[in-house]
Amino acid sequence: MDYRLDILKALSDETRLNIILLLLKGEKNVLNIVSNIKKSQPNISIALKKLQYAGILESRKEHNRVYYRLKDLERISNILELVKNAQKE
Repeated sequence: MDYRLDILKALSDETRLNIILLLLKGEKNVLNIVSNIKKSQPNISIALKKLQYAGILESRKEHNRVYYRLKDLERISNILELVKNAQKE
C-alpha cells in the first residue's frame, strides 16, 4: 500500500492526528502523550498501535517506559503541508 495513503488514513482520526502533531515536536513516552492529548491511556495505546502498524511511528523501550517518535519526519511533514495547503483552496 502507498505510504501516503497510510498517513492520510492516520490523519482521518482526531486522536491519531493529535499524536502525530505532538510527536512532530519530538519523542514522547505514553504518559507524556496521555497528558497532552487528554484521552484515556487505553485509547492512546490503540491509536499508537495503529500508527505503528501503518509504519508512521517507531518505538523504543527504556526501563519500564515506551517512547514513540515519528518514523520518517520529513515525509510526514511534507504530507501534513500538502493537507494544510489543500484546506486553503
